[in-house]
Amino acid sequence: MRLFVQQVDTVEGFHALGPEWRALAERVGQGLPFATWEWNITWWRHFQEQRHSVRDHLFVLAVRSADGTLRAVAPLMRTERPGSGPVRARVLQFLGADPNVTELRGLICAPEWEAPAYAALTRHLRAHASEWDWILWCGMDLQGPAMGELSRMAPLTPLREVPAYVLPLAPTWEAFKAGRSRNIKESLRKCYNSLKRDGLSFTFQVARTPQEVAGALTDFFRLHQARAEAEDAGVRHRDVFGSEQARGFLTDLCQQLARQDAVRVFQLCIGGAVVASRVGFVRGDTLYLYYSGYLPRWGDYSVMTTTVAEALQYAIQQGLKVAHLSSGRDVSKLRWGPQEIQKHDALQLSPEWRGRAAFATYRKVRELLSNEQLQGWARRTLARRAGE
Repeated sequence: MRLFVQQVDTVEGFHALGPEWRALAERVGQGLPFATWEWNITWWRHFQEQRHSVRDHLFVLAVRSADGTLRAVAPLMRTERPGSGPVRARVLQFLGADPNVTELRGLICAPEWEAPAYAALTRHLRAHASEWDWILWCGMDLQGPAMGELSRMAPLTPLREVPAYVLPLAPTWEAFKAGRSRNIKESLRKCYNSLKRDGLSFTFQVARTPQEVAGALTDFFRLHQARAEAEDAGVRHRDVFGSEQARGFLTDLCQQLARQDAVRVFQLCIGGAVVASRVGFVRGDTLYLYYSGYLPRWGDYSVMTTTVAEALQYAIQQGLKVAHLSSGRDVSKLRWGPQEIQKHDALQLSPEWRGRAAFATYRKVRELLSNEQLQGWARRTLARRAGE
C-alpha cells in the first residue's frame, strides 16, 4: 500500500498530532517510553536549542495511509549550525538528541508497515532534499527494509551499534529465578544474606502517584549524583541529571506519565532512609528500567542488585510480561541472561551537492577545532547544552 507523509513543523501541529501518536505508540511502541508523544513533546520543550550558534526546527514526519490513518511517525528535527546565515550545516536528527537522557530513538511503526513507511519517507525527503544536508538515522535494523528503501535516495553509512536488552518474565518469581544462571542466583543469595548477617533489614517502596513520584524523584536525583561521584566505583557513571535542564525534563515528564499510571520509582530503604532508587516506566505489558542511583557506602551490600530483583518481583506480581533493561552492553544487564536487540545509527547525505559540500566542510571544521586551544569554543558551538 502506498503511504503519504504529512510534515509537522509547528508546535500547534505537534500538539494536534498527540491523540493519534499516543494510540500508535500504545500499539507499536514496544514498551519504550521514548516512543510516546509525551516524551517527545516534553523533550522539545526542555531541550530545543534557539541560540545564535545552534538552532532547532521541528521536522516531524507523520506517515499516513490513503484513508488518513496514522501508520508511522519519524519524530525528527532540523538542527542548524550556526543558527543563521547562508553558510550553515542543516542536520535532520531524531528528537532526543541529548547526551544520555534519551536512550533509544527511531521510527515509531509496526513491523508490517516499515517497508511502505520508509518508502514514503524516501519520496518525501528526496522531494525536500534542498531543506537538509544530512540525516542521522537511529534505531536502524541493518537486515530490515529501511536500508533498502532509504538507499534509493542516497547511500547510508552505519555509524555505531546500539544494543538493548529485554528480559521475558515468568508467571512467578521462583520460576523466573530457576531460569537464571548460577552466577546471578549466587549474587541474589549474597545480596539478601549480607544484610541479614549484619542484622539489617530493608523495605521496598514503589512510588506511582504524581505526588509520590515527585518526592521520590528528589531522592533519585540525590542518589544518582552520589553514584556518579563515587571515587571507588569499579565503573564510572555519568551524572545524567546533573543539569537543571535534565532534572526539569524528567520531573515534567514523570508528572505527565504518572497521571496515566505509567511511572514507577522503586526505592530500597534501610533504617528509614532511601539508599537505592531506580526509575521505571510501564507501557503495556513491559516495565522499562531507566536510570538508577544509590549511596556508595551501601555498595558492599549490593543494594542495586536487590533493588532490581525487587523491581522484577513487583513486575511479575503485576502481571507484566517483559522487563526492558535499557541500552548499553554491561555486566549489570548481561548477568540476568536477557535477549539482545541490535539496532544501528546511520548517516545519510542529501542527494543534492550542497549536502555533500556541507558535510565535508563540517568534518574539516571539526578536525581543525580538535586542537586543545579551540576545544572550549568547539564545545559551545558544536555540542548541545545538555549535561555540560
